[in-house]
Amino acid sequence: MAETVLDVGLDNIKGIGPKTKQKLIDGGIDSVLGLAVALPKEVEEVLGGKEESASKLIFSARQHLESQGLLGKEFILASEALQKRKEMKRIVTGSKSLDDLLLGGVETQSITEFFGDFGSGKTQICHTLCVTCQLPSDQGGLGGGAIYVDTEGTFRPERLVQIAEAKGLDANEILQKVVLCKVYNSNHLELVVRGLSRFIEKFNARLLIIDSIISLHRAEFIGRGTLANRQQRLNSLVHRLLRLAEIFNIAVVVTNQVQSKPDTFFGDPTRPAGGNVIAHACTYRIYLKKSGPQRIATIVDSPCHPYSDTRFQITENGVEDISAQK
Repeated sequence: MAETVLDVGLDNIKGIGPKTKQKLIDGGIDSVLGLAVALPKEVEEVLGGKEESASKLIFSARQHLESQGLLGKEFILASEALQKRKEMKRIVTGSKSLDDLLLGGVETQSITEFFGDFGSGKTQICHTLCVTCQLPSDQGGLGGGAIYVDTEGTFRPERLVQIAEAKGLDANEILQKVVLCKVYNSNHLELVVRGLSRFIEKFNARLLIIDSIISLHRAEFIGRGTLANRQQRLNSLVHRLLRLAEIFNIAVVVTNQVQSKPDTFFGDPTRPAGGNVIAHACTYRIYLKKSGPQRIATIVDSPCHPYSDTRFQITENGVEDISAQK
């Protein structure tokens, strides 16, 4: 039995010979896991065959991983599901009030989305999580590194230094365990996410951040004529992220931009971008708003959290409780 899910090579799958294996590798699918989470259309494009043949290869890959105990079965008892949930960990955010809102912190095995207007604190939360995820488990961390996928050019390593020093940590050690990936277009982002499994294992990453999930697609796909294609690609992207979170038991945090709904006459006209595709794929959605020097976080969607909100602040020390400054 292989040690990790990435150790299983394509040679183990029936129907994959040397030529087919090379085509898959050239197409960015270099492991059985990569094949198991791929879409039939992707495999069809790589191999140049029929979609039915691609679906069979994907099914065979999933069956092989399930038989090795490296991938969850399709049908399991609720007691088994509960046991898996017990393996879930949480990352503290730096603010106890925000942790309480999230019932202990940002969860693994799921996607947590922070959306809000510019300056609402999305990126600052991500920077703080890069530090707190490296704390030992008894201090609210995951004892591992972070992968930060930056699509907007907002990553600042000096902020990690400030936050680490404020928490009494070695800033150099913190920086050594945060891997930055800058992407410049939507195709690049999708390619990076497709190959993330290797880097998660290589860098012992327990946290994956994408800041932001929508900015590149939103800039490139303009007009209603491109909307269907954009949404389909976003759908594939976020579902791949969810599968990575479940398989590797990591926390996935994405930030999202907002848009204004002009026909709203009562209430808040602000809506997260990405439509229903991102709304349904993300496990938890937190709406961030500015309130003077403070920030308001509201649980908008969750399968288990009650609808509630809380206040926190962002200082040079990162995310903090309001009482910390006093």
